[in-house]
Amino acid sequence: MRAIFMGKHKRSAVGALEYLVENGVEVTAVVAPEKTGDAIAEQRLDRVAERHGLALATDDDLYAGHIDVDDIDLVLSFLFWKRIRAPLIALGRIGCLNFHPAPLPDMRGLGGYNVAILEDFPDWGVSAHFVDEGFDTGDLVRVERFPIDRGRETALSLDVRSQQHLLRVFREVVDLALGGADLPRAPQGRGRYVTREELELGRRIDPADPPELTERRMRAYWYPPYDGATVDLGGRALTVVNRELLEQAAAANRRAGLVP
Repeated sequence: MRAIFMGKHKRSAVGALEYLVENGVEVTAVVAPEKTGDAIAEQRLDRVAERHGLALATDDDLYAGHIDVDDIDLVLSFLFWKRIRAPLIALGRIGCLNFHPAPLPDMRGLGGYNVAILEDFPDWGVSAHFVDEGFDTGDLVRVERFPIDRGRETALSLDVRSQQHLLRVFREVVDLALGGADLPRAPQGRGRYVTREELELGRRIDPADPPELTERRMRAYWYPPYDGATVDLGGRALTVVNRELLEQAAAANRRAGLVP
């Protein structure tokens, strides 16, 4: 089986690429972010590709035909950050699949973790779906749901948990394809998108809000080093945290050896 893998610098994406190699899939090209940011070694998709001798490419290389894409069985998007276009959508014999860290069609696009906590969802999920011309709108292959810890979950903790589930779904779907089974397909129906404007409004603390909503805002946007729930003070947006979030940060510092 031949595949193209497109992902980002996450441990789950690294695990997904490793799973393909371990199971004998010929990965003809890996598309990884050129900017590594603060990704640590365990998150570096490009390093895994180099270690296995896999060709690194950009999506522009693929669209321009600079990479051999003959006889491709699967085009795999795992947390890939761009919309996939033709001809890649129709390139794979089995299909072009996206692995999305939210339950579909409940939450398409971005900001799902924030919304799930802010709106007090009882559960969350991850999805595998075929890619079509829309954005997270293609037929569903699999959706896996799990409960949210409604009193403690943060955007960061929900991301970590979601990645574990997403990697498991990836392995299950790849196993189906390797076994020769037809992948299930179910139309999504209507879904929900959240705009960046909605996300920015959601992080702003109003002193008149009930304490329970303010506490959810703090957890919903807790994802250091990014701005959390904010208050405006002197024209500056300042992140607000509670004691529980400070204790989490302190524990992370201790594990990293940052102690007096």
